[in-house]
Amino acid sequence: MDIACTLSPTALASRSERWRRLIAGSGLGRAETPDGLRLRFRADRGVAERECCAWAEWSVESGDGEIALVVRSSGAGVTALHTMFETGA
Repeated sequence: MDIACTLSPTALASRSERWRRLIAGSGLGRAETPDGLRLRFRADRGVAERECCAWAEWSVESGDGEIALVVRSSGAGVTALHTMFETGA
């Protein structure tokens, strides 16, 4: 499986900045999982996004006043996910 971003450099920079703002503003936690990553957010309006990184499976779960973004992949994709959303990224 190829692990490569399909966004242009400009779009990637913009998307990365949007993720940083979202995590800073609504993030509740980050947990690495054996097959990817789980990011938790307050259930604020406009938090959920589902289009990115075709090599990963993205899902959104909600309950108890929060939203969790669960991202799964395999092999090198798991490593990419773990580093993609590191604190301070």
